Amino acid sequence: MQPIRFALDAGHDYVELNQLLKLAGLAHSGGTGKAIVASGAVRVDGQVELRKTCKIRAGQVVECEGVRIEVAAD
Repeated sequence: MQPIRFALDAGHDYVELNQLLKLAGLAHSGGTGKAIVASGAVRVDGQVELRKTCKIRAGQVVECEGVRIEVAAD
């Protein structure tokens, strides 16, 4: 699984899941990110996540399409 480290911007406590997929290059837009989440293809901390705009915070791990995104504070 390909690892990616994603650092939250200073002053931000979280990123919405659909936006994280977009920012990590796994989705072309937030709307595409929402569709990917709705399909059940995304796991957060090992559990399937269906909430499209759930808040992903530092220390969480998102897995999608063979990519592991580790979210960290800036």
